[in-house]
Amino acid sequence: MTADLARRVEAIAAAPDGFSAEEARSAFEELKAGLNDGSIRAAEKEGDRWVARPWVKRGILLGFRIGALKRVLAETGFRFFDKDTFPVKDLDLDSKVRVVPGGTAIRDGCYVAPGVTVMPPAYINVGAYVDTGTLVDSHALVGSCAQLGKRVHLSAAAQIGGVLEPVGELPVIVEDDVLIGGNCGIYEGAIVRERAVLASGVILTGGTPVYDIPRGLEYRKAPGRPLEIPAGAVVVPGARAVREGKGAEWGISLQTPVIVKYRDAKTDASAALEDLLR
Repeated sequence: MTADLARRVEAIAAAPDGFSAEEARSAFEELKAGLNDGSIRAAEKEGDRWVARPWVKRGILLGFRIGALKRVLAETGFRFFDKDTFPVKDLDLDSKVRVVPGGTAIRDGCYVAPGVTVMPPAYINVGAYVDTGTLVDSHALVGSCAQLGKRVHLSAAAQIGGVLEPVGELPVIVEDDVLIGGNCGIYEGAIVRERAVLASGVILTGGTPVYDIPRGLEYRKAPGRPLEIPAGAVVVPGARAVREGKGAEWGISLQTPVIVKYRDAKTDASAALEDLLR
């Protein structure tokens, strides 16, 4: 059934004039239903490798194209003005998602599992997948199509970047039991493997190298290979010296994440304290 939907979405995206508005809307609503219940994902794990599903992003973009601007009134009375294809996600008590009052918005077309806690204000965008037991803290963002695993702690003001285009690009992936400190930023399809810890202020991008002191390795994004933080790594903000030109003459350093150790009993004890907030 998913394969048939993928073919329909791809066909409509490739030649929209060849399909009626009803056919396009039907395909999009079917896709959105799958995103909402978690049966369809923008990226999936195959063995140890994460693979993007470009047709899912094409379907989301189709929703923006066919949607009409509409005034939407939330239950609180707050007014929104957005495409009618992307209302606020319809949660209820049976969803078993704890959404604390105070300005949070969760967009329709994302999966938020039972047992997730969302502190105010936070935003979860279309195509995202947030697995059970995860905490999305205040002022945190889960961007479009980002994939968060089980029991992730996304601390205050942490930003998980989204990506819809190019459709073939892998979104940001955060695996199970990862702790992301306050004011961290993860962008451009970076992968954070299970049980890793990012200290406050760590920024991961496609253009930033990461230095692994315990293993003596350097990690970078490369064609066909995203930047990847190993399982259990403890990452802190660091700096690397500019070695040539005026930068070297002026003694300038550039920010770079540094892996200082791998998780141990002491790290696990600190992370366990976060469970009190859930």
